[in-house]
Amino acid sequence: MCPNRPEGAEPESSPAVGARARALALALRQAVAGVGGQGALLHRWDPGAGRLTLVAVDGVDAEAARPWAELREEQDVPPSCALRRGVLVQAAGDGLGTGAAGTVAVPLIGAAGPVGALSVLLVPGTGEPDDIQLSFLHAVAAWTAECLDFAAGRSPHREPLPGHGRTARTMALTATLAEAVTVQDVVRAVAQHVLSPFGADGLVVSVFEDGRLTRVGEVGYPEDYLKRFEGPLNAGMPVTDVLRTRRPQFMESPTQMYERYSAVTDKILMGTSPKMAWAFLPLIASGRAVGVSVLSYNQPRLFSEEDRAHLTTFSALVGQALERARLYDLEHARAQELQSALLPRTLPRLPAAVAAARYLPAGRGEQVGGDWFDVIPLSADRVALVVGDVMGHGIAEAATMGRLRTAVRTLADLDMAPDELLGHLNDLVSDLGEDFYATCLYAVYDPVGRTCCYSLAGHPPPVFVHPDGTVRSPVVSPDPPLGAATPPFAVHELPLPDGSLVVLCTDGLIESDAQDAEQGLAELVRVLGGAGVRPARFSGADQEEDVRGVEELCDTVVAELLPDREHTNDDAALLIVHTRALPAGDIASFGLPDDPRAAGQAREIVRDQLSRWGLDDLSMTTELLVSELVGNVIRHAKGPMRLRLLRSRILTCEVYDGSLSTPRIRHATYTDEGGRGLQLVAALSRRWGARYLSDAKCIWTEQEIPNGSHCREPGA
Repeated sequence: MCPNRPEGAEPESSPAVGARARALALALRQAVAGVGGQGALLHRWDPGAGRLTLVAVDGVDAEAARPWAELREEQDVPPSCALRRGVLVQAAGDGLGTGAAGTVAVPLIGAAGPVGALSVLLVPGTGEPDDIQLSFLHAVAAWTAECLDFAAGRSPHREPLPGHGRTARTMALTATLAEAVTVQDVVRAVAQHVLSPFGADGLVVSVFEDGRLTRVGEVGYPEDYLKRFEGPLNAGMPVTDVLRTRRPQFMESPTQMYERYSAVTDKILMGTSPKMAWAFLPLIASGRAVGVSVLSYNQPRLFSEEDRAHLTTFSALVGQALERARLYDLEHARAQELQSALLPRTLPRLPAAVAAARYLPAGRGEQVGGDWFDVIPLSADRVALVVGDVMGHGIAEAATMGRLRTAVRTLADLDMAPDELLGHLNDLVSDLGEDFYATCLYAVYDPVGRTCCYSLAGHPPPVFVHPDGTVRSPVVSPDPPLGAATPPFAVHELPLPDGSLVVLCTDGLIESDAQDAEQGLAELVRVLGGAGVRPARFSGADQEEDVRGVEELCDTVVAELLPDREHTNDDAALLIVHTRALPAGDIASFGLPDDPRAAGQAREIVRDQLSRWGLDDLSMTTELLVSELVGNVIRHAKGPMRLRLLRSRILTCEVYDGSLSTPRIRHATYTDEGGRGLQLVAALSRRWGARYLSDAKCIWTEQEIPNGSHCREPGA
């Protein structure tokens, strides 16, 4: 046992001591806010030394507070006077040189007598605190005295002292409100700590803005009864007077209500929920009324002076918590709107992929996260699958998520390989600053080669479900997160059977306080193994069934891995993609000679192949496109050349060559004899572009297939 520590007191490093230190800091903030002051000081009384010692400050510079660090009992300063007299003391003037207009000091009375003093510095021009503010200050002082008693190693009161029940209730409400984040949290705190202790049968909490009251929570009232009071405020209503005067109104019987507010008595008493007594309490924060709390009773009730003081104190506590919660709700709503706007509203239905996704905001916590997902169509029916997570929470992270998603889409349009794309994304995140990091998984599914190629930047690996029910999650070493990595990124490629599922997620789905990411990934594999894979048709009305199957699987995964979503503390994103390989009968590939004859041969090949596929209507346009692409290779690039045609919902025409030069559209003048080839390609095709391989490039075009031409069984 430490020699200077009272018997029974905890070590200074114990969690209890840390909790009480936070409680004392909260008490100072509550005192400053409740009185509308600019700072506060807390002194502990040492009867053996006969002095007050400063133990905590709020809003006061350390140098300015130094003269009041040690005070003698006989000094003529507010804390000493309050302690000596045992009553609240107000003094004018700036005793600390901080520009304060005066000081209000309250003695702190513990189980065995005085334990200290709480002082609040007043802001110039605000006047002296009113009765409500002083009552609230007394409540905070009683709570602070309890904390100091515990810190000194003294046991709590064994016999009820005057006002002790009130102090205990105030402490309990204050502690609950300190943890309240949303407006609904505040309403639940009031219902728990005010409704039952005062025997009330009904509660309504409303916020005041734009000249009207908006109900945010209620207990003990049917909805149809409360609707009759909605609308703008009018004179002659109890809540109107409460908001105007910022003073509570206590109605002990219907007769008393009728005498004061006859115009609204019938509306209040009639209906399915008549009440017989009411306490209309103003909710004050930052010197203004932010709302009204109404307690109601099914029988007439007398409100003692202690009841009135107690409820008035409670209303001051609730007002401050409500204002803070409203600001949180507003910011949280804006952040969620921003994040929702930045995420894809719908996922595309592509020839080679049917996808479904879930974004799950955290059930608890103060901010939204930066999780995102995307499905991006590439050339040759390939599909880019993306999932990422910006580290941190808040509007800034949601905005960063939007920037990264836009960047990924831009880079994907350039047909970059996964490792190259993440390298550029890493540069972008690094430029945002040292405090910005993000994880990302970028994958490309190729329905022709039947492969999935992906790169990881600090992200959980993908999970693959084969049509036979086999579930795989390849064990790879992920590169560090974006912003901390040093390219190049590793590339992972594996074959993917036709009809497989690709499952991507963020760590919020698989990692929690109860399990690490590895355990969560194993659970995800278990759930997917039990769910199985439905066969997919990917055509016509059958695709609606395909979509429903993937959507249902998303719901199953979420229900299994996040059964208690209300208590999660991280956002989660889930993306499930059902893949379909392109049938061999829909792929045609031909080699071409490296000479001028290639253009004519390419036209003949196109004419013959489109006839086999029943796409004669596209023959003329496709011949023109192929002729221009092959002609460009002959004039500006080098061989070997290869032509590939792909048929799905669109017709893709690809010309490969051995040059890495970049094709670009020229602005030919009226007198130029050439330079219009790519302009013609752009005019005749739905989309066109280029992608690069290790030793070659591919120029591709896409054309819409006329309705009905592609409504066939796969490979027909």
